Amino acid sequence: MLPSLRRTARFAREWSRPLPGLEAVEVSLPEAVGARPATRYSPVGAPPGPGWVLLHGITRPGRRHRSLTRFARSLAAGGATVLVPEIEAWAEMELAPDRALDAARAGVEHLEADPRVIGRPGLMGFSFGAPQALRVAAEPSLRDRLGAVAGFGGYGDLGRTLRFLFTGEHEWEGTVRRARPDPYGRWIVAGNYLPRVPGFEDAGDVAYALRRLAVAAGDLGIESWAPGLDEVKRTLWAELSPGERELFRVFAPDAACDPPGPGPESEEWARRLAEAAGSVQPLLAVPDRVDVEVPVFLLHGRHDHLIPFTETLRLAPRIRSPRVSVAITGLFGHSAGDPRSRSPSTWASELWTLGRTLTELLAVV
Repeated sequence: MLPSLRRTARFAREWSRPLPGLEAVEVSLPEAVGARPATRYSPVGAPPGPGWVLLHGITRPGRRHRSLTRFARSLAAGGATVLVPEIEAWAEMELAPDRALDAARAGVEHLEADPRVIGRPGLMGFSFGAPQALRVAAEPSLRDRLGAVAGFGGYGDLGRTLRFLFTGEHEWEGTVRRARPDPYGRWIVAGNYLPRVPGFEDAGDVAYALRRLAVAAGDLGIESWAPGLDEVKRTLWAELSPGERELFRVFAPDAACDPPGPGPESEEWARRLAEAAGSVQPLLAVPDRVDVEVPVFLLHGRHDHLIPFTETLRLAPRIRSPRVSVAITGLFGHSAGDPRSRSPSTWASELWTLGRTLTELLAVV
């Protein structure tokens, strides 16, 4: 069996049922401003193999996100050393794309010095981390040090992503699709940039409450659209002034009234927040052209309710690379397996597509 096929088979085995033979070690990555915690996964007693750096998304568990840990272990089961640096600002719900470069560089330097790693390491980004992985791969300090770049569930256009989060609509090549959007994304973006929207400069308390709501969802392990968070919303709502309460409900109504749905107000809020975010943090925008000198792999769950899969389709044409591979799979939502039922033939087809993409990905590093 070819090495990449063996890696894929071991990846699938570990993903299905965790097995012994892997170690997870907490390490400290030195940086100019201090040390960065990270978790390193590797197979025990295996010969030297490839290395990967994984960037997590805007998630409260950070590098310990359950699905990310599962993916890292599965990748290590195929013979790789996998390093997941912590990006503290992202775990605190801060949309800070500038933190990606330091984390990626520290991770690459660590793997370059690890005798268990052969060749140039790969870089993967998940969710918010996906476009950031592509961006930093084009940086001069990393451009010649990577073997491949991969993005899972990323966005190509922040404005269109926000429009989906408010209206539940996304579009590709003239076809409009609808899905229930995950309100978590609205809380994060408004929690970061609502006071930067003209006319809402005094909405800092509302923004803070929305970030606290996102933190609570992560700490409690409750899905953001679940009724179980309604009590948290009411507690935060009660702490606001009467005028602030109405604004809070625009972004965080009770679960029964979510999402806001299509309409002029939703469209306007998506536009306002996109403009505010872009004015404060230009790095949030994906450039019209991203030059990456190594193969690029983009994967996205067809049933993603946070960032629609059409965003990966929108991202791919902007990349200039020796190779750009795109896979849209029905086996995943945003960060976990999709629970909906499907016929055996559909399942087999989806599994084949995902397996082929993983085999190609694992063959280049």
